[in-house]
Amino acid sequence: MEGLDVGLKAVGAGLAMVGAFGPGIGIGLMVQGAMQGIARNPDAAGAIQTNMILGIVFAEAVAIYALVVALVVLFVL
Repeated sequence: MEGLDVGLKAVGAGLAMVGAFGPGIGIGLMVQGAMQGIARNPDAAGAIQTNMILGIVFAEAVAIYALVVALVVLFVL
């Protein structure tokens, strides 16, 4: 029965990490949009880059939460 518990924990942790796909895609689209904006208006590069970095930080927070949930499933439950 011990092997089944370990296997189910691994499956649960893997499912928890599915939450990292959204931020990964979102960050890629965010950077793409920022690069297009900078290419169209190089004078606004500073403002665009600052907003892009803030958006990346907030999106990455979701992936970190998913990682924390996966680690809790693996090591605490």
